Amino acid sequence: MDTAQLIRLDAEAVACGLSRKHGVAWLSEYADRTATHYLWPALVHRLNHRPEYSPHWRCMVLLTVRDGQQIFSLLDVLPASFDQLPENVDAVTKKEVAHKLMHGPLPTQAEWADRNGGS
Repeated sequence: MDTAQLIRLDAEAVACGLSRKHGVAWLSEYADRTATHYLWPALVHRLNHRPEYSPHWRCMVLLTVRDGQQIFSLLDVLPASFDQLPENVDAVTKKEVAHKLMHGPLPTQAEWADRNGGS
């Protein structure tokens, strides 16, 4: 997905009070606007106290930041929003992305922010 799509999903997570690790302002400042970012649904997250947003996907994000480095982050995404994303990644790329997300080594968003003054 492009950065604008990622920012829209993050804004939706914020509006719904769902967990997110970066925030719209952080993404707007530090995400590489020319890069492709990858979202991988990792698990179904249920909130008994928030049935209107349950279940939703807890996704791993392979995010490219302004210095070109790829980092790991998390983002909660509503299923309907996830379903609206275009499926435009071939099988080889999916496998590569999954391997990077599962086996790294990727710095987390917090680690990158600490090292680069982007907290």
